[in-house]
Amino acid sequence: MIRGMRAMFYSSHGDELRAFLRDKVGLKGVDVGEGWLIFDAPEADLGVHPTENNDPPSGTADISFYCDDIEGTVRELKAKGVEFTGPVEDHGYGLVTHFKVPGGFEVQLYQPRYSK
Repeated sequence: MIRGMRAMFYSSHGDELRAFLRDKVGLKGVDVGEGWLIFDAPEADLGVHPTENNDPPSGTADISFYCDDIEGTVRELKAKGVEFTGPVEDHGYGLVTHFKVPGGFEVQLYQPRYSK
């Protein structure tokens, strides 16, 4: 029986991204050797979305973080130096924004409007 799910970021700045996730996002994890951190995810969900006009391309995977209070979480992360790429917006399924991470990409942060 499946007992968990693993997600992976691929980054040209792996050490910096691991430090960012540990120090700014606050994820706890285990050093499995040579600075390779494997982070614990406190909770997860998995969605499957159709693509239209190959946007995004079929086979694309995405990782997001979610929270209960997006305004408070944004304030907390900004205080730690996290750079956001836009304001919080209503996307129907939740309140959404994105922040930059080391390696030149963005990660979505959202406050879901659905309950588990």
